Amino acid sequence: MIRLSLLATATILAMGVSSSADAAGRPDLVKRDLQSGKPFANGQIIIQYRSFATAADKARVEKTLIGKRVQVLGTKGGRMNRRGDVELLQVNQDAGMQAKLDMLANDPAVDFAEPNWYVRHTATSNDPYYTNGTLWGMQGSATTPANQYGSGAGTAWLNGADCSSVVVGVIDEGYMYNHADLAANAFKNPGDNTVDGVDNDGNGLVDDVYGWDFANGDSSLFDGTGDDHGTHVAGTIGGVGGNGAGVAGVCHQVKLMGAKFLGAQGGTTANAILAVDYFTKLKLDQNLNIVATNNSWGGGGYSQGLYDAIERANSANILFIAAAGNSGSNNDASPHYPSTYSNANIIAVAALQSNGSRIYSYGATTVDICAPGYGIMSTVPVASGKGRKAEVGSGYASYNGTSMATPHVTGAAALYKARNPGATAAQIKAAIMGSSTATASCNGKVVSNGRLNVSGF
Repeated sequence: MIRLSLLATATILAMGVSSSADAAGRPDLVKRDLQSGKPFANGQIIIQYRSFATAADKARVEKTLIGKRVQVLGTKGGRMNRRGDVELLQVNQDAGMQAKLDMLANDPAVDFAEPNWYVRHTATSNDPYYTNGTLWGMQGSATTPANQYGSGAGTAWLNGADCSSVVVGVIDEGYMYNHADLAANAFKNPGDNTVDGVDNDGNGLVDDVYGWDFANGDSSLFDGTGDDHGTHVAGTIGGVGGNGAGVAGVCHQVKLMGAKFLGAQGGTTANAILAVDYFTKLKLDQNLNIVATNNSWGGGGYSQGLYDAIERANSANILFIAAAGNSGSNNDASPHYPSTYSNANIIAVAALQSNGSRIYSYGATTVDICAPGYGIMSTVPVASGKGRKAEVGSGYASYNGTSMATPHVTGAAALYKARNPGATAAQIKAAIMGSSTATASCNGKVVSNGRLNVSGF
């Protein structure tokens, strides 16, 4: 399994790839990443079959690999393109991974094959007892208190910003949907909004009321204090504002829904694909106003399968907002996925400190914009009591990283969509990029040369 890293002092780096998805994948990039030692789930291969592949073809592939199907990640009937099924196979490990991929390279029924990469958590807390409550990332030059390097959300709030009709997907760990500062904004799946043991919307997932846990294969989206990163991200996007308590997100009433695929040890590319497609399918099947997903994670090797899933989201007008990573590297030269894939719907985000200095990773052509990402106070679950009486309560903490910068931009996308209901994903991205404020530390380091500024939204 590929461990996808959380980017709270977290890392999602991006990589430059060809401008369009190659129907045969990018075996050169996969080979490079295997040779560099990027980890993957032992003996697991993701296979994209061609549209004409039959059951006999699949049986032949499984026999060749001495393997068996573990999971169907996508079917031809449920895809927006005309390619075939995507499946996860567990194969015999006698031969190396590259040798297995080479066996499939010329199979007429196989479009592409790749390892099930791991993406790893790199989330850390700067100060879990941080209590000064200064949400500098929401401030701007005209707010009180003011910080010119904040997002300017405070000014936008003065202009009125009802985001209650907009839905955002949090692809991450789970998030604490009953947190005191999030509960009012927790979105329920309209097609399956009660726990009754029935798959009411027919999407194959029973009782996905608040979302789905792809890491554990169940509807328990929130599993306790270990889901702090996803909860922190959610609070920056849509913490309830104006309630006289805690924090406020960029978009006070935006509706939040989760797709958990990261656990304590990270997650896999296969589950990331399922999570991305989950929101795409929800939007298309139920005509939901899902504007963006927040993706504060990264790592692993090149995946055509994940690229394709992001492209399906693009076709459905869903932005994929991703953290640029915390390694401090130049992503133009040192790719780290998924933020540097070339899909048009990706917005890759670098991080700023409150004094305007840029930290962590960057890329003049592969990272789009800077946003507040250091000393960011937001919602987290906290343990109260001990032993059998232990409970999980609502708390707050300050985290650092591009994981924290990314939800500022996701909140901005929701804010713009609320103000401009007819805006497409491309128009929202253009508005975010076009309204950025020139910043010395970002000049020549990100595409926009500047930082997030939503004060005019």
